[in-house]
Amino acid sequence: MTQQMTTQQNKVEQILDHMEQVIVGKREAIELSLVALLAEGHVLLEDVPGVGKTMLVRALAKSFNLDFRRVQFTPDLLPSDVTGVSIYNQKEMTFEFRPGPILGNIVLADEINRTSPKTQSALLESMEEKNITVDGNTMELKRPFFVMATQNPIEYEGTYPLPEAQLDRFLIKLNLGYPSTDDEIQMLDRTSREHPIDRLEAIMQQEDLIQLQEDVKTVHVSDAIKKYIVYLINATRTHPLLELGASPRASIAMMKAAKAYAYIQKRDYVLPDDIKFLTQHVLGHRIIISSEAKFEGKSATSILDDIVRKTIVPIERG
Repeated sequence: MTQQMTTQQNKVEQILDHMEQVIVGKREAIELSLVALLAEGHVLLEDVPGVGKTMLVRALAKSFNLDFRRVQFTPDLLPSDVTGVSIYNQKEMTFEFRPGPILGNIVLADEINRTSPKTQSALLESMEEKNITVDGNTMELKRPFFVMATQNPIEYEGTYPLPEAQLDRFLIKLNLGYPSTDDEIQMLDRTSREHPIDRLEAIMQQEDLIQLQEDVKTVHVSDAIKKYIVYLINATRTHPLLELGASPRASIAMMKAAKAYAYIQKRDYVLPDDIKFLTQHVLGHRIIISSEAKFEGKSATSILDDIVRKTIVPIERG
């Protein structure tokens, strides 16, 4: 490991501590959101209102001095409201492109399941392709580009649940959950005069984040770890209680996430424990449990735990 990489990893530690000033007691969720950002993936955040979803992504944007945009998804939202639209300028007699919020660095797609599948597709296509097409013209999205989409798990009336193929585009799915009693009291103390997000300052710049993303790509993944990832993914495809297992995209996602997680842990190599820790977050939204499993009271979490427990970690000789 080079001295420069060690210095950068120490800065990542500072970012995590910095964000905890805003998001109290949720270190793991902060780490996982940073894993997705460093791996150039995206996050689906499913949780009840008021637990800090918006604050999490704003704190992330402020820490890296990134351009933050927010889209409130509603049933009448159009794809052009996300990507942008060309408007005719009568004075110049030309069409001018008015960019949509998708052209920011960090985009909060709030309540993504409240809008139509057509508008969902406009966002999800840009996440996968890293570009948008407006009036036949294709434009690349600026780097870094990160989407955190939220959805409410308790309100289903009038919503459009994301299909499995679209859920697969999110690197990680996570939830914040309610804070503990002590954390909530601490949160009240910190917000008694002003919200901590208002005085949060940038620790790194956009160029630094891009360098971090490049460093993450150099983290070593041994052949044994690659086999372990594939064994886990294959186990989801043959498990009797799963209707749909994880796709090959899930294998790539797991490797990318493991590299970023190892980097955050100040290593330049991936361990089997990294894979075990990430399994629930990377694979939980990519599988479908069978009716029989639901009848038996099984969940995706318990099935994945069973798969991890039964899958042997390959040994690398030499």
